[in-house]
Amino acid sequence: MMIKSMTGFGRCETEEGSRKFTVEIKSVNHRYLDMNIKMPKKLNFFESSIRSELRSFMQRGKIDIFIAYEDYSENNINVKYNRDIAAEYFAYLKEMAAEFNLENDIRVSALSRYPEVFSMEEQTIDEEEIWKVLVKALRGAAQDFVASRITEGRNLAEDLIEKLNLMLDHVSFIEERSPLIIEEYSTRLREKVQELLSDAAIDEARILTEVTILADKVCVDEELVRLKSHIETMKQALTEGGSIGRKLDFIAQEMNREANTILSKANDLAISSRGIELKTEIEKVREQIQNIE
Repeated sequence: MMIKSMTGFGRCETEEGSRKFTVEIKSVNHRYLDMNIKMPKKLNFFESSIRSELRSFMQRGKIDIFIAYEDYSENNINVKYNRDIAAEYFAYLKEMAAEFNLENDIRVSALSRYPEVFSMEEQTIDEEEIWKVLVKALRGAAQDFVASRITEGRNLAEDLIEKLNLMLDHVSFIEERSPLIIEEYSTRLREKVQELLSDAAIDEARILTEVTILADKVCVDEELVRLKSHIETMKQALTEGGSIGRKLDFIAQEMNREANTILSKANDLAISSRGIELKTEIEKVREQIQNIE
């Protein structure tokens, strides 16, 4: 199962008979699934069905859906003669003529121009037939949209694995460098004590105690083990795929916590430098993860 980016675009145009639908779908990253549908008012009846249909293609992201509808049929609008309204107008006009002693000069052409005597109305929409055409356009656009998300997701996964491998290089360096710090400290301490005591005997127990205290302060073995585990877990998740964005975000937070601890314990310039590089890569990974579904 491939991972998907939350950035994507899809488009499909479907035409059957006199009806034509154009559907466009685009998205950016978002913590949850947020659909925004823009379509002609006459299609509002289908909104719930549209949302239900598209949910099977996407789990997260801010999704904008644009639907255009054209109907080329010539007889989709009827002229309606509202007889009751015309009769009411005519009755009132007769009443006015009698009341004010005026000539009743009403003609058909004049009466027909009064509001609502004639009205335009669309023929009853065949909802089932319209949905058959609309759902084809929706599915076509959604499949195109998912394909673009998979392509972008593949690129994201490759980039993230490169960054994770670089992080492993930094971890390996710190693992190799850490024991040397203790050895170098022990050597410097012996040389300093020897210089101060001249020919006097060195207290080996005291030297060992000081070295042990430093070792406890700078030991990052546990942090490195956990950090390597987090990196491998993330690499495995990227390989397995699926909707893993939230899981990866949590792992990245844990990785950052371990890197902070390593950096706070470091009393060596080389380790501090690698620790900063490590945090930089983790931050890049966290930014990239925000785009994964």
